[in-house]
Amino acid sequence: MNALASATEFPARRKSTYLNSASVALMYRGCQQAIDAWNQDLAENGTINFNEIAEQTIFDPLHKAFARLLNATPNDIAVASSATEQLSSLAWAIMPPSGSKILTTGIVFPTTIYPFARVARHTGAEIKFIPGENGYTDPQKLLDAIDDTTAVVCLSHVEFGSGQQYDLRQFADACHAHGALLIVDATQSAGAVPIDAPASGADAIISGGYKWLCGPFGASVMYVAPNLQRTLDPGLIGFRSNKDIWKLDVEYQDFPDSAHRFEFSTMAYGCSVGLAESVRYLADIGVENIQAHNLKLADRLLAGLDALGAQVVSPRNNAERTSIVSAKLPNIVSADVVDHLNKANIIISPRRDLFRFSPHLYNSTDDIDHALAELKQFLHTVKH
Repeated sequence: MNALASATEFPARRKSTYLNSASVALMYRGCQQAIDAWNQDLAENGTINFNEIAEQTIFDPLHKAFARLLNATPNDIAVASSATEQLSSLAWAIMPPSGSKILTTGIVFPTTIYPFARVARHTGAEIKFIPGENGYTDPQKLLDAIDDTTAVVCLSHVEFGSGQQYDLRQFADACHAHGALLIVDATQSAGAVPIDAPASGADAIISGGYKWLCGPFGASVMYVAPNLQRTLDPGLIGFRSNKDIWKLDVEYQDFPDSAHRFEFSTMAYGCSVGLAESVRYLADIGVENIQAHNLKLADRLLAGLDALGAQVVSPRNNAERTSIVSAKLPNIVSADVVDHLNKANIIISPRRDLFRFSPHLYNSTDDIDHALAELKQFLHTVKH
């Protein structure tokens, strides 16, 4: 099976067998070109082209592109420099009070919950972690923990360690039945797993741009459900927070009645221009097509790992699986596996005591076969 994307669109795929999109994806060439063009224009022309109107509307392309990807509207989307910024601003806006509970898993990526933990230290809210094992959390245990004291459930749509995927609609319904909000970190899913934001019921969905969206560091996107767009008071505010960003009056604070109220500052604007190109590119291919391609690669990877005697910890059922495949080998340090493969120019990551593969649309079955053959050779060397 050939790659879904060409080497022209992802030139870096010629340099290695790159199976590490859950860490940092290869960047779409159109994204890089857009960033370079924007930076060159700014360097050579300053505000001749990047004037007040251009700055005010700079996020419009990314609003439209990410809204299309999530079946939302441009007014539902906010842009910032990082998912951490957006999670932090959102956590302070929600500010769960003393006596309330914030739920997450014990295996979530730390940054997903750190902003809420910081707010909880201020308000006296309780953070409760539902433990997992080998990168997997039983969804029912998390659902059972939601009650009338729950203010927020903060989930990674796909867990970074094992690739476990949660049913967002199921969690949104459980949260809303108890008056709680569902906040979703989609950094490990957006661009690789289809997301219909309104149908999911999630109250906010945030994603960094440099993983499965095939974009740059320095740009992130957030969906905010329409019913919250007029009520949340963002934790981070600046001149861009206002309806009229150029009024520049110290006594003026008038937030838009949209997710745009979470856009507060200048940033490396070219990154947002580039990310818009990547998101448009993925949407044109169709995330459903990308997911189907990636899962076929994961199937081949799983079969090969099974044949080599690896213990795969990633879910295999269709409802929970993704193309993140994490495993370990008996009596072998996973970091040694990663080191060997990386030296052989097969790029994967260590995560906790596991080695993690994460193929994406620019990978082919030849990439998977090459990685498995090298892993087999490594095992032969170790045993002899």
